[in-house]
Amino acid sequence: MHASATPMSKSQRRSEFAATDARQASVRCENIWKIYGEHEELAMEAAKKGLGRVEIQQKYGCVVAIAGVTFSVAPGEVFCVMGLSGSGKSTLLRHINRLVTPTAGRIVVAGIDVNTIPEEQLRYLRSTKIGMVFQNVALFPHRTVLDNVVYGLEVRKVSRASRNATAREKLEIVGLLDWAHRYPDELSGGMQQRIGLARALAADPEILLMDEPFSALDPLIRRQLQDEFIKLSAVMKKTTIFITHDLNEATRIGDRIAIMRDGVFVQVGTPEEIVANPADDYVREFVRDISPLTVVQAHSVMVPRAGSAIRPVGVSFAGRSVSPETTLAELIDIAIETDQPISVIDDAGCEIGVVTREALFSKIRGRS
Repeated sequence: MHASATPMSKSQRRSEFAATDARQASVRCENIWKIYGEHEELAMEAAKKGLGRVEIQQKYGCVVAIAGVTFSVAPGEVFCVMGLSGSGKSTLLRHINRLVTPTAGRIVVAGIDVNTIPEEQLRYLRSTKIGMVFQNVALFPHRTVLDNVVYGLEVRKVSRASRNATAREKLEIVGLLDWAHRYPDELSGGMQQRIGLARALAADPEILLMDEPFSALDPLIRRQLQDEFIKLSAVMKKTTIFITHDLNEATRIGDRIAIMRDGVFVQVGTPEEIVANPADDYVREFVRDISPLTVVQAHSVMVPRAGSAIRPVGVSFAGRSVSPETTLAELIDIAIETDQPISVIDDAGCEIGVVTREALFSKIRGRS
């Protein structure tokens, strides 16, 4: 994938998202409930009083899909929602563009309460503000790659010259411009997923909704697309809600992760927070195969420098220097080579802290 804008580093993204007020969020969901069945209101009241999902289904014949979920996603943030099949993650995603209407709760997208707008405005929101990429990209087999990408713009009656120019631009971003006049069945599964992403990007949406887009792909292709998506999201800064059942994928892609179970968020946090401090046994079981060495980063290991000790770039440091995103595994390799503290340098070229061997070993042993 190619892009020309300057990407933000993970530390820049983390700081920007942390400073975002919920009222400034691109997506804000407030106390969302979704219950399927004729007696949904009775079932919801019973659920609020503590009655379990199985008992509710037995007593009221209702299925509790989402149970009081509240969250917000900052502009440009990649927010991963993960959980096992039946946890409610895909149902939750479909609330964002009102493919599913909640039993209760409020959903605000790009400043618009999606539950209160008429159908015409909803269609406009879906076609201009929100792009969606499914696991099955549902390409038109009789249309070329280019014609698949322009479809949404064609529906909006954008001129042929303009929509074709936009499609070629997006195909270049995803690395498929040379395939523009081929048909979908001539491309691999991974390439077809790229077409789906290009089609979503062609409308230039503020928000991307991605429902397990890479889960059906072979592991090698899947990892390649993850890498390319990470680069693309850093450059294009699209607000993204990314659904997955794979924690490895979530920790690689997400700025934050929400782990979902039985229609509720069990824990929300950065990949480091989720792996280093699981909220309960359910989350602990999820993360047990994830090595902290590849998730924990220098900014959470370092000893912060006092403001007066911060030195600008160009001033020599006693030992090696690293970025705040350097992983624990990389820090260990450096610590093997030097006895000196490792300087942590931010994006402005200033030293914001040091990683000492003592701090490093304490983190490895889980004491901090």
